[in-house]
Formats: sequence, structure tokens, C-alpha cells
Amino acid sequence: MIAMSVFWFFCLGGLGIFFPFYSLYLHENVGLAGWQVGAVLAVPPLIAMLAQPSWGLLADRTGSRARVLVALSWGAAAGYASLSLGVGFVSLLALTALMACFAMPLIPTAISVTFAITHDRGPHAFGVSRMFGTIGFGVVVVAFPLVLDALAAARGMGAVASGPSEPLLPLMFPVTGALLLVAGAIALLLPRSGTMSVRAERGDWRRLLAHPPYVRLLGVALLGYGLLQGPMGIFPLFVRAHGGDLDTVSHLWVLMLALEVPLVALSGASLQRIGARGLLAIGLAAGGVRWTVCGFAPESSWMVPVQLLHGVVVAGLIIGSPLYVEAVVPEELRSTGQNVLAMVGVSLGGLLSNLGSGALYDLAGPDAPYRVGGIGAILATALLPWLLPAPSRAAARER
Repeated sequence: MIAMSVFWFFCLGGLGIFFPFYSLYLHENVGLAGWQVGAVLAVPPLIAMLAQPSWGLLADRTGSRARVLVALSWGAAAGYASLSLGVGFVSLLALTALMACFAMPLIPTAISVTFAITHDRGPHAFGVSRMFGTIGFGVVVVAFPLVLDALAAARGMGAVASGPSEPLLPLMFPVTGALLLVAGAIALLLPRSGTMSVRAERGDWRRLLAHPPYVRLLGVALLGYGLLQGPMGIFPLFVRAHGGDLDTVSHLWVLMLALEVPLVALSGASLQRIGARGLLAIGLAAGGVRWTVCGFAPESSWMVPVQLLHGVVVAGLIIGSPLYVEAVVPEELRSTGQNVLAMVGVSLGGLLSNLGSGALYDLAGPDAPYRVGGIGAILATALLPWLLPAPSRAAARER
């Protein structure tokens, strides 16, 4: 379990550089328009719709889940590092697609591996292990802008009126690659026997699509990520439009993570009390309130306190969904179940959401994606009791 926790630290530590700042890099350092930023951000979920189920099936059919995790980590490391070669819209589309082949299946595969390792260690074990990923994300999202500022000062560089706010931001790519390289090395230490090596039979994946609770979860995930993911992807642009800079984005991420660490760590206890469906409802509601306030707030300062709700969204939607899958999917289909969930929610939902948010940003201003996403998520929360049944694994075990 220690190795898995360290893996999460470095894996999400890499995302602590890439995810908060990539859209800002595309807009300011490369000079892409809002619709182009949305298009580039839509490439990973588009690629993932093929890559995620493919890697999940490979892990379950071979039983080599730890080796698959190593391959994905090192492939993602190379992909992130290669983004530094992009010089324009077309090349960045291609390089982002290459990166996504490995990076997008990485997290759902890591989730399935964590469940396999912690399945007999009590309800808290998964959340505690995953918590170290949030800590790694927080450490890096704070440290990286400070390192860039120090390097810029040492080189006598600074932002100019007609240039990007952070000229050294391209360093994000090799640093992210290095962190994922370390994560892959840690994954070599993971166990490879027991539940980690359980194999699925040919065609077993069809059992998932015949199980109503799982199928309905996919619909809820598509709706939830479709409403909430796009505004998150362009959040740095939203902050810049309201007068913030790279340091503002970094500081807001610290606030976002303040509740995420304890809530993710306690997700097992929350699961026992309110169930996976209750976690999902809380996550959707929190995301709806957060984006609604951002979209309609009369002053930019209002966006600051509601970022605390990010941790509730993560514990509710991003952790609650995999916990629901774990409750309804047999262990030999664990990797496939998590990757198909990610394909439908994070990937397809994210694809539609990123495209829509980029278009709304250009057509109706920076507040529009947050108004649409926030109100939609609140309505989805109200409908959740009718959309999603309580989890049941019995039907998934039928052959």
C-alpha cells in the first residue's frame, strides 16, 4: 500500500503542473483562440474513447495490471515531454493526441489497481492511498509557479505587455514527464499476485453492458462530467478574464485542495454512511453551486470561497463514481469497468463539455460556461434519485 500511495503522489503531482496551466499555456504562450483551446482540450477525451477500454481490457484479460500501469506511466511521461515540441494549433493537436493514448487510461487503471491492492484492508484504505495523490497535486501546484518566478528572476526575465504572463511556462512539459517517469518506476514495486492477477474470460466485458445499475451510472457520469468538466478546463482563462494571473490560479488551487485531502481520505467512511449514490449527489450539487456562483457573482472576489467546493466535487463525483463501479462490478472486470466509466464520463462527457465551453467562451463571454454548467448540475442533482438505482452486484455476476 505504501508503494501505491507514493505512486499516486508522483502521478497526480505531474497533473498538478499540467492540468491547471495547460489551457493558459495554449492561450497565452502559443496564442490560440478560445475555440482552438477548447479543441485541443477535447482531443484527450476523444482519443480516450478508444484507448481507455482497450487498456482496461488488456489489464483484465492478461491479469498483468501492475505491468500495464508501468507502461501507461512511462508512455504518459514521454507524451507530456513531447508537448514541448508543439509550435502551433495543428502540431499541438497531434502531440496532445499522442500523450492522451497513455495519460487518459492511466488514472482509471491506477484506481482499479488501488482497489485490488486495498480490497481486504477496510473501507478507509482506498481513500487514504488516493489522498496522497491530492497531496502531491497540491505540493506541485504551489511549488511550480514559485520555481518559475525564481528562474525568471535569476535570468532577468519578466512578463511584457504584449507577451504571456509566464514566459517560462513551457518548462511544465519536461517536469511533468519527469514526475510520471518516477511514478512508473514506483509502479514496478507493486504486487503482481492475488487479486492483482485475476483474469477475465473472453467476452466477459459484455456482462457490464447487461447490468442496469452500471449502465445507468454511465449515463449519470456523462451528464455530470458534461456539465462540470469544461468550465474546469478553461478555469485559468476565466481567472485571467477577471484580472488574475498564474499566481492567482495557483493560490485558488490551494484553496480547492484544502477540503479535498480530508474528504478523499474519508471517502470510505462516507461510503458506509450515505452510499456511493449519496456521494454522487453531493458531488453534483457542490459542482453546480460552485459554477453558478462563479458565473453570476457580481464581483470576482466571490469566486474565491466557493473553490472550497472543489474538494466536495472530487470526493463526490470523481471518487464516488469509481466507488459505485467497485460496488457493482466483479473483480475480474475491475479495470475494464473503471476504464469504461472514464471513457463515458471523463472522455465523452469531457469532450462535449470542453467543446461547448470553448464555444460559449468565445460567443457569450467568460461567464457563460459557468452559468450553463452550474444550473445544469443543480438540475441533474434533483433528478438523480430517478436516474440512478442503489448499487447491486448480483446481476453483474450472472453468466
